[in-house]
Amino acid sequence: MPSRSLEVADIFRDHGAVWRAVNAGHISLNQFKVMSAIECCRTAALGGHVARCADCAHEHIAYNSCRNRHCPKCQAAAAKTWLAAREAELLPVRYFHLVFTLPKQIADIAYQNKREIYNLLMRASADTVVRIAADPKHLGAKVGITSVLHTWGSAMTHHPHVHMIVPGGGLSTDGSKWIACRKNFFLSVHVLSRLYRRLILEGLAKLHKAGKLQLFGDLVNLADRNAFDTFLQPLRKIEWVVYAKEPFTGPKAVLAYLSRYTHRIAISNSRLIRFDERSVTFKVKDYRLKGAGRHTTMTLATSEFIRRFLLHVLPRGQHRIRHYGFYGNSNRAANIARIRQLLGAKTPHNEHDKGDTIDNDEQPPRVLGLPCPCCGGQLMIVETIAPAQHPRAPPAKAKAAA
Repeated sequence: MPSRSLEVADIFRDHGAVWRAVNAGHISLNQFKVMSAIECCRTAALGGHVARCADCAHEHIAYNSCRNRHCPKCQAAAAKTWLAAREAELLPVRYFHLVFTLPKQIADIAYQNKREIYNLLMRASADTVVRIAADPKHLGAKVGITSVLHTWGSAMTHHPHVHMIVPGGGLSTDGSKWIACRKNFFLSVHVLSRLYRRLILEGLAKLHKAGKLQLFGDLVNLADRNAFDTFLQPLRKIEWVVYAKEPFTGPKAVLAYLSRYTHRIAISNSRLIRFDERSVTFKVKDYRLKGAGRHTTMTLATSEFIRRFLLHVLPRGQHRIRHYGFYGNSNRAANIARIRQLLGAKTPHNEHDKGDTIDNDEQPPRVLGLPCPCCGGQLMIVETIAPAQHPRAPPAKAKAAA
């Protein structure tokens, strides 16, 4: 029987308690909850089911998932659920992939102001594409955008950027026709870069003026308005990176890409190689190189590995997948139906038209949504395992009055 693969949860279970004790006072409640969820995921602590195969009578125990969006084991099911809904929205047109990044100087500010800067990054990048696409000099159409926020590089360093998927065209101003872009060209990245730079810098200035930026450590001097303006000045003169990849070859390629990117986290379990009490070794990719040479390994101290993983815990309520333009949630269905009509395309049959969820709860009662590991037969739930109970400590007795 093959050995079980290494997981981030194993590292947290073995070293998380010591790391939390050493870093007490420097870990947020949200990060603490993420660590706890990953440690408990698919263990008896969360409860589960005992199932028996209807064919071979093999009994199988399946523990519940934590469903935390930062958990490496829970993202496959979440991605499958999300993709089922997106599949019905794909249009029979060419799709383009854009990437918007932040200069290191602003990424450092984002490290201390995640919610404010991440929101600014997503709004500014989407607004850039919407504005340029609407300009008659470029496309003259209302486009649809799906944006995905990533905050890491391959080595789990802090590198906030946005991946954007955009259909190659858009609706005319009056909605009477579909305006297609050129076959292998969507919008000028040079023009996009200039507007994106201006929107980010203007947004930063507004946040600073409103007192919404927390600046400490090496950036504490930027709390002064004049110092902050001086800090931003060089950024107005450099080129900002807006990258346009080759267009996708078809809707299936779009779905394949989305399945890899939408619910990706800082590191997947498949990238882990080994760990011990001192270090963790994992696979990395150097995007500056080409070919097989870009794939290598990296070894970090265990404490540094945990620190880097937790860098990418998003603020509570932060949405990392957002839709803009004609994909806006309020009128998405009507816009997609109109575009299909203009393109003369049929509405695809959606097997999951009951909603965006396709979880085990949709299986027939008492049937576990997994095949038997012995014969592949149907597993029937015969017993439910309750989650572990953690009784509260008794309240402290009030001291008697002197």
